[in-house]
Amino acid sequence: MLMTRRFYLDTVGCQMNVLDSELVAAMLVGAGYVRVDRPDRADLVLFNTCSVRQHAEDKIYSALGRLKAWKQQWPGRVLGVLGCMAQKDRERIFERAPHVDLVVGPGQLGLLPLLLDGLAVGGPPQIEVSLDRASGDRHAVRSSHARHVPVRDIQAASRAVPYQAMVRVMFGCDKFCSYCIVPSVRGPEQSRPADEIVDEVRRLADAGCVEVTLLGQTVNSYCDRSGLAPVRLADLLGRVHEIDGIRRLKFVTNHPRHMTDELLQAMHELPKVSPYLHVPAQSGSNAVLERMKRGYTVEAYREMLARIRQFVPGAAVTSDFIVGFCGETEAEFQETVELVRHARFKNSFIFKYSARPGTRAAELFSDDVPESVKRRRNNELLAVQDAISLEDNQPYLGRTVEVLVEGPSKAAKKRRRNRADDAARPHPNPLPPGEGTFFGPDALWAGLQDAVQLVGRTTCDRIVVFDGPERWTGRILPVAVEKIDAFTLFGKPVAP
Repeated sequence: MLMTRRFYLDTVGCQMNVLDSELVAAMLVGAGYVRVDRPDRADLVLFNTCSVRQHAEDKIYSALGRLKAWKQQWPGRVLGVLGCMAQKDRERIFERAPHVDLVVGPGQLGLLPLLLDGLAVGGPPQIEVSLDRASGDRHAVRSSHARHVPVRDIQAASRAVPYQAMVRVMFGCDKFCSYCIVPSVRGPEQSRPADEIVDEVRRLADAGCVEVTLLGQTVNSYCDRSGLAPVRLADLLGRVHEIDGIRRLKFVTNHPRHMTDELLQAMHELPKVSPYLHVPAQSGSNAVLERMKRGYTVEAYREMLARIRQFVPGAAVTSDFIVGFCGETEAEFQETVELVRHARFKNSFIFKYSARPGTRAAELFSDDVPESVKRRRNNELLAVQDAISLEDNQPYLGRTVEVLVEGPSKAAKKRRRNRADDAARPHPNPLPPGEGTFFGPDALWAGLQDAVQLVGRTTCDRIVVFDGPERWTGRILPVAVEKIDAFTLFGKPVAP
């Protein structure tokens, strides 16, 4: 191993990448490394990357360029690129940034300690990526992913929030939407065995985790066929629901074609399952959806929304949209605006189309919507969604909501970093998670002189900000909402 053991890990992209980074951090901590919060303090710098949009890749190449001097100061330092961009660009990364030492695809992250060993003994730059899907070798991709399935507990310190965890239930994607690079960089769809998932969640619960999010590229298409009968997502939720200690269950990301009545019925019947669904629509125009190869119509999406609200009244639904896709006319864009107005999503993630080399859209269509038009449509759709989000948050004024405390807000963390004496202050030890609503009034209000701005989430995934001691992290507590905006509820904790 390297003589120096300080690493910095930066993550760009989706929750899959966040989970991958947690696994990488766990491996490195287990090998004796110490995580630091700035690259200039590290001997090993890793970027876990995304290839969904050009902006994400440009950001990484810019960061690599800034670290050239850092590398030249001491050639023994190691600079690595992990994840989807590593899988897509491969040797091109070495060409654009010759000072990079390591390129590892998402399916080969389990090999990272061995690759670092090779660099430590003076080996050449290392690259490990999956074979192209075009090669037809499905087994090669499956084998590479199998090495990445966690086989031991992930240290709580390796997770962003110790009382929350993401558990991957499947790998890859078989949808091949025309704009999307994910099937090419993450391989074919493969569901993990249900028994393995249940065992992993049970170990997380034993370690104090109270909320689990099941992750899959199209999570509601999950199907484990390794046993006598197939286990689908509704069945898996029922099994995980029975695990003591787990208080909340979520699952993302969903595909409209797999939103079955059985799954919605499970959400209705299982109280630990959060009434929250992220179901990307991408467009409100049938013509655009066909060019995107999404496999459903706007009418089918609206029918799905109606079933969600029938089975799970009050469910919060969020979505993704791409504006300015190839050939999108003003009339087609207005159809998307109309869908957003009809659906009244809790919030939507809205992106300008970015052509990705290697996708069918890049091969078949011209990226012909001007950047200025994309920008205007992006802002217009955001304004429509923000107005809806603000209206839908209004009923929460004066209500008391149940909040899982995630810890200090971004603003509180920033203030902490700016305090000159912070380095000398020990990190507070949070209380262990409790059952029920938790503790009595005296315990609740003790230590408020040490209050910071905290952030948490409701069962329907609404963000709540309030003041309290950091030791409340991991607790589920009642918060009275006193103010709202389109994105956040603001309140104060209520004594039980």
